[in-house]
Amino acid sequence: MLDYREEAARYDALRGGEPRAAAAAEGVLSLVPPQARSLLDVACGTGIVTRRLAAGRDGMRVTGADLTPEMARYAAARLPGAVVLADSRRLPFRDGEFDAVSSVWLLHLLGSERDAAAVVAECARVLRPGGVFVTTVDKGASHNVGSDIDAILASRPRSPAVDASAAVAEYAAGHGLLPAGRTRFPGRGQGRSPRRAVTDLRRGWFVTLPPGDPRADEYADRLAALPEQDRPRPEPWFTLRAFRKPAVVAQRSSGS
Repeated sequence: MLDYREEAARYDALRGGEPRAAAAAEGVLSLVPPQARSLLDVACGTGIVTRRLAAGRDGMRVTGADLTPEMARYAAARLPGAVVLADSRRLPFRDGEFDAVSSVWLLHLLGSERDAAAVVAECARVLRPGGVFVTTVDKGASHNVGSDIDAILASRPRSPAVDASAAVAEYAAGHGLLPAGRTRFPGRGQGRSPRRAVTDLRRGWFVTLPPGDPRADEYADRLAALPEQDRPRPEPWFTLRAFRKPAVVAQRSSGS
């Protein structure tokens, strides 16, 4: 697992920067109802996407929350007064406080289905009736673009995908959320070259092949033997799913 305290300063530059953030925000907003007036961006990281969510919808108040102080510091600089430190499994907000909740590139980082389900539960709790929760799913699978790099990495050990689309739908259903659409957006600037793949491997990007593991060296050697070491392969495409919290239907009185 990457140390996001250390990653904060270089996080944006290594992940496509503003072009990727713009694509992500556009995807999220396409699933947020136009009448939404408040949105919580859970695990907002450096706020690079969160800021675009705020700028992309007039009249919508956007709040960011992140667990890592170093990441939240960058986010707070982008959205002064609108970022809080918080564990996504225990959000410090009232029930039904937001018209929309987003979580971009979060669920895949969680260590278990129990944690992922806990995050979805909290997002559902702070969502008002009629509101929408939007989240990325299938993050790991999105990076497989069928390249020669993917062919080499295909046999590597893998962690269970706690953000698999079907699993996330089950977490959501368990808290009364109903499917409300999906879309995809491109990971701008994230087409990986062989040389970059080796660097990511050495940095601990692939959690089942930690730095120092002999298997990591074997994969690094095979990646280093590929042609066109600095040519980026195709960009990944990420999937977003939306889930709606049913509106409360008031019962009419039958009195005379």
